[in-house]
Amino acid sequence: MAVPAARIPTTLEADYRRGIAKVLPSVVQIISKAGSKELGEGSGVVYDTSGHIVTNAHVVSGATGFDVSLATGGPSRPARLVGAYPANDLAVLEVDDPTDLVPAVFGDSDDLSIGDIVLAMGNPLGLSGSVSDGIVSGLDRSVQFAAQEGATPATTTIKGLVQTTAAINPGNSGGALVDLSGQVDGILVANVVSVETGSTLPGIGFAIPSNTVTDVARQLISDGKVTKTDRAALGVAVRTVVNRRGRPAGVGVMRTGAGVAHAVLSPGSVIVSVDGVPTLTVQALSRVLSAREPGDTATVRLRRPDGSTATTTVRLGRHSGD
Repeated sequence: MAVPAARIPTTLEADYRRGIAKVLPSVVQIISKAGSKELGEGSGVVYDTSGHIVTNAHVVSGATGFDVSLATGGPSRPARLVGAYPANDLAVLEVDDPTDLVPAVFGDSDDLSIGDIVLAMGNPLGLSGSVSDGIVSGLDRSVQFAAQEGATPATTTIKGLVQTTAAINPGNSGGALVDLSGQVDGILVANVVSVETGSTLPGIGFAIPSNTVTDVARQLISDGKVTKTDRAALGVAVRTVVNRRGRPAGVGVMRTGAGVAHAVLSPGSVIVSVDGVPTLTVQALSRVLSAREPGDTATVRLRRPDGSTATTTVRLGRHSGD
């Protein structure tokens, strides 16, 4: 019998394999414990060479200890909680022994476009090192989730999420959303559960964008808490606007809040920069505002509905969530 020739992967298959090879060694499995009792399991991504792991806040909730092991295999190692920020469902752990940990490369999530191929990597149902694929199917999603048990209110809303068709299942939480270049563009957070049946809905999953992840992780590692958020506000409801190619093109004003003095920021206008910093997405606008304080002034450049541009100086208000 003839020996079959080795199969040569297609270009797309080769891209998949390269992306997986770059990131999967940075994905970990997390076992959360209270004393000797296991509470649950989730996933995480190696953030740096110091042994910091980023994951979801709900993965670490209620736990007093953690065991971390590489998704590619090897012994587990203990870890401690550095800090958590439930508003974005993010947390950082630190392992006692960072030997052999390979940090992931975090990309710029503002570069994501609808239709981009992405991979979800984690440990669904305890199956470590699993990979599923899909596309970016939405940007800047606001999604309401059930809050942690006993919390008030009973639901929490997370804004600015990346929507994906890649399969996300229990145990994937805290894993990596990866592009084919091998960069982490988000941290997996959840899939949608049917209210009627309680089962997951295939093809609808969400991830926290990488720019939010790195911003929150830096603060948790430095201070143990998030000290800067988007407290300053423009006083308008906004959404990310995409162009015909599905790429972010600015922040559209949907409506203005009560008492907003800068009438130039009218519904239909698109904010393209603040103080000279491009704001192509709501996340980009939030990061600019996170470095400001209520009462500061800011120079806003915008595109009007008729296509003309304008620049105005506004005084920032206070975010209604404060």
